Amino acid sequence: MDLQSELLKSIWYAFTSLDVEQSGKVSKSQLKVLSHNLYTALNIPHDPVALEEHFKDNNNGPVSNQGYMPYLNKYILAKATEGTFSKEIFDELCWTLTSKKNFKPTIQHGLCSQKDCFKLFCLFNLLSEDRYPLVIIQPELEYLLKKISSAMSLDWDETLLEELLSQNVDLQDGMSVWEFLEHLSAGQLLRVESKEAFSLAVEDVFMEMYHNIIKKGYLLKKGHVRRNWQERWFVLKPSGLTYFVCEDLKEKKGEIPLEESCVVENLPDKEGRRCLFCVKTPNRTYEMSATNLKHRVDWVQAMQTVLRLRAEGKTSLHQELKLSRRKQRETLQRSHSNQSDNSEPTAVEASLHSASEQQRETERLEQHIESIIQREVEAKHKEEEKQEREKQQAMQIDLVRQLEEAKEAKEKMTATLTEMEKEVQQQKKRIHELELTQLKLEEALNAQIHARLEEDRIRQDLESQLAEEQAKLAELLLRQSQQETPAVRSQDDTSTKTRPINQQPEESSQPKTEEVPIHESASTAAPPSIQQPEESGHHNTETFRSHILPISIQRELMSQSTSTQMLKHWTVQLNRLMKPIAPGDKSEHLPVKPTCPRQGQALTSTEFITKVQTGVGQEKGNGYSPSPPPQEEEE
Repeated sequence: MDLQSELLKSIWYAFTSLDVEQSGKVSKSQLKVLSHNLYTALNIPHDPVALEEHFKDNNNGPVSNQGYMPYLNKYILAKATEGTFSKEIFDELCWTLTSKKNFKPTIQHGLCSQKDCFKLFCLFNLLSEDRYPLVIIQPELEYLLKKISSAMSLDWDETLLEELLSQNVDLQDGMSVWEFLEHLSAGQLLRVESKEAFSLAVEDVFMEMYHNIIKKGYLLKKGHVRRNWQERWFVLKPSGLTYFVCEDLKEKKGEIPLEESCVVENLPDKEGRRCLFCVKTPNRTYEMSATNLKHRVDWVQAMQTVLRLRAEGKTSLHQELKLSRRKQRETLQRSHSNQSDNSEPTAVEASLHSASEQQRETERLEQHIESIIQREVEAKHKEEEKQEREKQQAMQIDLVRQLEEAKEAKEKMTATLTEMEKEVQQQKKRIHELELTQLKLEEALNAQIHARLEEDRIRQDLESQLAEEQAKLAELLLRQSQQETPAVRSQDDTSTKTRPINQQPEESSQPKTEEVPIHESASTAAPPSIQQPEESGHHNTETFRSHILPISIQRELMSQSTSTQMLKHWTVQLNRLMKPIAPGDKSEHLPVKPTCPRQGQALTSTEFITKVQTGVGQEKGNGYSPSPPPQEEEE
């Protein structure tokens, strides 16, 4: 069937959808819109002004004079060129126009979706008879249902169709596309397990029959430059073999042109690849690998079929199959008609005999191909079994070796673990010892810290006491210096007043008695009761210093204690000396004994003055000037 006949079927549906009254007449305005859409879908350049002239509302013009069909053949179908437009888009336009009016299924959510209905509409037009109104006869309908069932990997149940035809006698002469979609969507023609499987099957059959895809699937292809094997999705059409990255057909990788001079051959297994075959073209040889032998045979036969079609100048395999099925039906019809008329029995018998011979020849070829495939499969299976046994043996030997190595490794690991456990025990023991040592060191450190803190506290106390003692010492020194000057002055004045005027020369001529220093007499006159507590306190202080304080602090404290004791001693002496002195008598003084009448006790003022005068006289007679001891000078 040529291109114009295929296009005319879809246009017929669009035209009948515009014929609302079913009178065979359509208004010019509707025909103008339809023609404009057809021009656009078929990618035919046209002049809008000329289109308006053709469809004017008058009796002039080609449409008014000849009708729409001649205009359609002359201005639209004659200008349509295959390959310049998408036939699927064209059929979809016609389906959209006609489905709105004619397709009204009784079951709203049946088996067929809108996309499935469109694809079945296209398949129906492909298999329908070339007479109008378009119908599909029973053999072609059975062929289509068998293809869909085979795509779902199911066996077609012909009892459903027989029951439907027996119930509707009108369907035996043919079934329209709307009746076909209605019964199929209701599940009266096929037993379907799921809608998804049915949609996938319709898609496969649509791609095969409508788009002339003879075969498709994954194959391994050897690269031309890198010489590596890559998995590609191959699509075989009568025009050639195209391969893509994957089955979504988005990224095309290349195309192999299949011409009459091309050759398809099987190749022996090599490079670890099996089920190899090649396509030899005049420019290059393409090497491919199938998954198994059956797939390789299918691909090789499909490519040889394409080469045969190209040699015969045919472009569609399913169109040729349809024509051959139609010829066989016509031959059978003629044979039946000839048998009924009893005319030319020999010709009928010859045709029947040729048909039976052709069928037997086809069966023999199929059996021969099956036997060849079976032998190849068996041989390959035996070879694979042999290789598998060798592989299993080698694997067993390898496993035994690995088992021995594993045992040796286990023994070594056990010994290593034992040694490691010993080391762990030793380390644990050492860690325990170190922890004990750490505890002892921490205790010693804490004791030392406490001792240091106590020492710091004591030192601070002693420093505070020392500061207080120094402050007291400074205060006493200041008081002593303030009191010393008035005392000396009062003593000098008193001694001057008590001397008689007439005795001064005599005293100067008398021999001077030995003068005792004031500090010595004071020290001798100090009572023992005062010195005893000081000695006991000094002893206790020395004991405290020797047991607690460091040596440097002990020395400093001893020096300070010594100075403090001396200061206390001189303070006591000074207090004793500060007693008021009574004025002397005007009478003559009695002779005074040269020695101190009291030993170990303090002198009275008269005794002290007498002793001092006696000592001064003696010193003057001897020519000796007494000087205080160095200690007194420092004080």
